[in-house]
Amino acid sequence: MNKKLKGKAYVLGDNIDTDQIIPAEHLVYSLSDEDESKKYGHFALSGTPPSEAGLPDGNMPFISGEKNESEYSIIIGGSNFGCGSSREHAPFALQKAGAKAVVAESYARIFYRNSVDGGFVVPFESTEKIFDKIRTGDELEIDFDSNTLLNITDGKKYELNPLGDVLPIIEAGGLFDYARQSGMIE
Repeated sequence: MNKKLKGKAYVLGDNIDTDQIIPAEHLVYSLSDEDESKKYGHFALSGTPPSEAGLPDGNMPFISGEKNESEYSIIIGGSNFGCGSSREHAPFALQKAGAKAVVAESYARIFYRNSVDGGFVVPFESTEKIFDKIRTGDELEIDFDSNTLLNITDGKKYELNPLGDVLPIIEAGGLFDYARQSGMIE
């Protein structure tokens, strides 16, 4: 089986914290009410600075207008992605916004665990800094089997660290669903 994920890139820099991913003032919506939970998607990444890391395309909004989903499904970050508070709302907001994966140099431990435990987004680690080599809007393809990210726009390929045992958890929809499916719990 060759699993691949294609989508448009949304590029950020280093130290993107959970308050930038979903600002605290937007934590008032229900996670379990389908209509209210869409607001998490609408406000995802609304706390990022206008020119994050001085990137030339840092002023492009993740969500346009009144939409709840973004056209960008692969987020590219730098080191320490998801730092700050331990809120599980951060990876949940990215998922509600239509993000499928985050590719970063490194993650804050709790963001990584929340992403996996909830089955929200696939947290890939790049083997090198790539946020300065990819532009927002580039078409990307992640190959889960070869652990590579291909920038279809410019033809360059980057190595990713293997996901190991976290992929089946994410594919199951989270840790508890995985435990049920594998017979660990009823």
